[in-house]
Amino acid sequence: MAFCGTGQDKERLIKRLNRIEGQIRGVSGMIENDRDCIEVLRQLASVSGAVRGVWVQIVGDHLRGCIQEASLHEGNRDRLIDELIDLLGKIR
Repeated sequence: MAFCGTGQDKERLIKRLNRIEGQIRGVSGMIENDRDCIEVLRQLASVSGAVRGVWVQIVGDHLRGCIQEASLHEGNRDRLIDELIDLLGKIR
């Protein structure tokens, strides 16, 4: 199954992921340079929030795109919903 978002959504998500990648490299540099633990933890909390934001965007796109489309055509609706429920159950 293809990505549910539009080309504009993909571009925005890729930009966000590139920023997150930069943040991760920054955390690595902080550790290499023996920065205070609390500073590293703050940066990791920021990275975690950014990843969560991307996750929420993609879940929304999936609900509005793939699952909505499957509901209209009675296609794979139940399978897609079950997959999402299973995934949500694995989040900690």
